[in-house]
Amino acid sequence: MSPTKITIAPTAPGSKIVGLGHYRPDKVVTNDDLAQIMDTNDEWIRARVGIAERRFAGPDDSVASMGAQAGAKALAEAGLRPEQIDTVITATCSLEAPAPHASTQIAGLLGIHAPGSYDINAACAGFCYAIAAADQAVRTGASKNVLVVGSEKLTDWTKPDDRATAIIFADGAGAVVVSASDEPGIGPVVWGCDEDHTRTIRIEGRNGHFIQEGQTVFRWATTAIAPVAIRAAAAAGVELKDIDVLVTHQANLRIIDAIAKKIVKEGGRDNLKVGRDIVTTGNTSSASIPIALDRMRAAGEVASGEVVLSVAFGAGLTYAGQVFVCP
Repeated sequence: MSPTKITIAPTAPGSKIVGLGHYRPDKVVTNDDLAQIMDTNDEWIRARVGIAERRFAGPDDSVASMGAQAGAKALAEAGLRPEQIDTVITATCSLEAPAPHASTQIAGLLGIHAPGSYDINAACAGFCYAIAAADQAVRTGASKNVLVVGSEKLTDWTKPDDRATAIIFADGAGAVVVSASDEPGIGPVVWGCDEDHTRTIRIEGRNGHFIQEGQTVFRWATTAIAPVAIRAAAAAGVELKDIDVLVTHQANLRIIDAIAKKIVKEGGRDNLKVGRDIVTTGNTSSASIPIALDRMRAAGEVASGEVVLSVAFGAGLTYAGQVFVCP
């Protein structure tokens, strides 16, 4: 009896991002607003994290509803109908409850029937992890069109008067559609974690709030993350001088500027476009990269076809980055 052989259908040589969208809640919270409930002020916050204002979810905003609104915009730009999406992946670390997961809820809100559906929790690095998962699913033939969502309602898990976290964290969602492509538009992921710092950003127990050891995270991010971004460019076969746009996780303006400075020093352009959306959106964890990029496009700062270097980092401590072509 001859052995049974498994056959694999021909797969796509690559994938690309074909649609992008974001959602920010309506409620704007300024530094002066926060000064009414804690010992802080506008100058102190701007000097340490670079934030002027952030968005907080309203009573009708959830991880799923915000993700669906961002996803609808990405689908519209991609020119795809809900029934053409076969996989939904959501990156989040702030779901209101661990079950049901967000991706199936988002699919239901968008009218996407019976997709492959799962969530990724790599904290603030989640969007880059999810892009990698979508790219790999497309290139192995498991998926053709993937909706990738980063959605966070961090205010559910933040103590309102904690000066270490409440001045930073915010709410919102961003989404992209990743589709099969004859020519690769997403580079290989470079990812990893630092297991020696697993508790520098954490939530203690089911009813806990975010705790962050800010100085430790700052020192780690300003030294460890630029090399990850540089490795991601090399993995994609792209020289730093060919990168048009750098969009990092929007954690802290000082961290963003430190990463950008190192990339320029290592060969990046002096006129490298850098996402600094944290100033008016705050830190939205896994949603921050797609929100920042989409808002840069809307402002006319970034054009379709430009080469984007993305890199993210967060609790775990996890990190990931890749190069992709802006839709």
